Amino acid sequence: MKELEYLFKNNRQWADRLRSYDPEFFRELAEQQTPEFLWIGCSDSRVPANDIVGLMPGELFVHRNVANLVVHSDINALSVIQFAVDVLKVRHIIVCGHYGCGGVRAAMQQQELGFIDNWLRHIRDVHQQHCGELEQLETHEQRLNRLCELNVMEQVNHVCQTSIVQNAWARGQELSVHGWIYAIEDGHLRDLYLSIDNQQQVHPRYRVFLDEETDSRKATGQQ
Repeated sequence: MKELEYLFKNNRQWADRLRSYDPEFFRELAEQQTPEFLWIGCSDSRVPANDIVGLMPGELFVHRNVANLVVHSDINALSVIQFAVDVLKVRHIIVCGHYGCGGVRAAMQQQELGFIDNWLRHIRDVHQQHCGELEQLETHEQRLNRLCELNVMEQVNHVCQTSIVQNAWARGQELSVHGWIYAIEDGHLRDLYLSIDNQQQVHPRYRVFLDEETDSRKATGQQ
């Protein structure tokens, strides 16, 4: 379609710029990807993962969905996490939300929105869990932005609860999970100071199954 031709033109210019800096860039990129980071972020078009952290193609493995959720029934997200951890051996998983998130805003609305309600239900659960804290805030925007932060924290916990991540820790793999949030208004990332890098930092009720499973394997001589 003619109206999309400018995207191809932009692509050629982008590729030419990279080759002007490093003529071998794409040849080397095609041979392998060795990112240290998995980014789990929001699908919002204003939050481009690589650009925000100033990384080149090949340096950041990315999974994005509405409101940066990690749901234990989401095979897509779990497959991305497993590939990143078990195959690419990333050292850091970053869950990054953003202030003013449309998905979080929609979850706060008391109205039916359609099929997306099934997805937003997970954020509404976070809202219900923290409603006491949120109700103490004066404005809707303050409540929205705090829920954006709380949602990131909840998703960090969800990542850490996966057998993928806990098994990686059990075998001694170096892996940390972090919670960050991005402000579109100024382009700055904020650290939510939630970083987890071992099983002991995960809430005990989420470690029982893995601990028992690990003990069982040791008892039978399995690795």
